[in-house]
Amino acid sequence: MPKSLDEIDLKILAEIQADGRITNVELAKRVGISPPPCLRRVRALEEAGYIQGYRGLLDPRKLGFDVTVFASVHLASQADADLKAFEDFVRKEPLVRECWMLSGEIDFILKCVAPDMATFQVFVSQLTAAPHVRNVRTSLVLHNSKYDAAVPLELKDAD
Repeated sequence: MPKSLDEIDLKILAEIQADGRITNVELAKRVGISPPPCLRRVRALEEAGYIQGYRGLLDPRKLGFDVTVFASVHLASQADADLKAFEDFVRKEPLVRECWMLSGEIDFILKCVAPDMATFQVFVSQLTAAPHVRNVRTSLVLHNSKYDAAVPLELKDAD
């Protein structure tokens, strides 16, 4: 398990982040080491939790999910059990793609996708009726100017 990342580890992470389907041979070539140690490094990065998994990025609109909404949720109680209960509720909801706990007035912000507004409205009704939910405010996404799921590894060099 790497204690700190060296330059080769950062190159490996950058390449995998750019193309999760890259072969080990190509990855090794791009980072300047031979394939066996490259594979060992990738496995060590996985085991250490730097690489959490591999996914394909899908276009929700092409798959019929034309509505993206952010929902700001304020709970009536911030007791640990109530926060956990809300998180458990959200984890079971397929329209919720991301859930972030925040500091300040809003307790959670949810990123949701739906095939249409009617489907989302049904979900909002369920969300507002969920235990300990005080209020929900929604913001419909009109346009996405930037979507980059990657970690800005180029800033890591500044450390």
